[in-house]
Amino acid sequence: MKKAAVILLVLFISLFAFAQKVTIQIEGSAVPYYIPIYMGIELGYFKEEGLEVEYFFGNASDIIRNVAVGNVEFGFPNGEPVIVARSQGIPVNVIHTTYQHGLGSTIFLKDSGIQTPTDLKGKKVAITSYGSSNYVQIQVLLKKNGMTLNDIQLEIIGTEAIVPALVNKRVDAICFSMLRTFELRYQGIEVEEFRSDEFLPSFGNVLVTGDKILKDNKDLAVKFVSALNKVMTYLSDTENMLKATYTAIEKYTPTYAGREEYMAAILSDIYAGYLWQSEDTEAFGFGYGNVQRWQDSIDIMKEYQIITSDVKASDFIVTGL
Repeated sequence: MKKAAVILLVLFISLFAFAQKVTIQIEGSAVPYYIPIYMGIELGYFKEEGLEVEYFFGNASDIIRNVAVGNVEFGFPNGEPVIVARSQGIPVNVIHTTYQHGLGSTIFLKDSGIQTPTDLKGKKVAITSYGSSNYVQIQVLLKKNGMTLNDIQLEIIGTEAIVPALVNKRVDAICFSMLRTFELRYQGIEVEEFRSDEFLPSFGNVLVTGDKILKDNKDLAVKFVSALNKVMTYLSDTENMLKATYTAIEKYTPTYAGREEYMAAILSDIYAGYLWQSEDTEAFGFGYGNVQRWQDSIDIMKEYQIITSDVKASDFIVTGL
């Protein structure tokens, strides 16, 4: 027994001793929504693949630049900045479309009289800025329903004030994040929404890497994706997500202490239940990159002059890792 225990201990130590250090830079800040990364570390899924993962946060442009030049092995930005980067010739590749959908949504009070997008005509609709992705989303929603910005009263309201403006009926609708729909309903405020993803293909956070990794060290990408898929499978169970949320908040995002049940509900309903899922993931597994859907998003971004050069999704969406 002692000999067997020693052998197991040696194997365990070896696993940790020879783990390769890799770094992932995440767009945003320390919030529970990045629970797959936290729990991949905490539960040892990355270690099982021979990886020792470190992470830090930043904005999308810095992440993409760091990945492209090899300062970090992996990045976790939103999908739109990746498309913009490719239009500028920056060599960054999507190896895991983690969020199959975007978070954009046009939200309105249930008693507003709005039932279909055409009911927005003549209404006050708020966005946070002309440079926001929501500015494009509201234009596409209107165009799909035979309208333009001239058919609504568009208002610019800052991030902190836009939700109160809706609740206080200063505006009739806001084009913002579907997380606010969940939050308002949780508070007992009855709201409905038109999810932008239903008419504008988009993606939240996706896993990216540079050309050098794919050319010279592709095995790193394979291992990282494998671990990420395992932890997402684990978190797809509601009970596991609840336990993991308590752990993630305690060890990785302590400013959210006291909101564990609420965050677990968001993570289960919106993230595991919607953002991570699609017909493609049902057929091919988590993170599948649908090249045509990416191309549709690219074409719309060019139509609305977010990018000005041609981009081919097939050049940077990597499948089959």
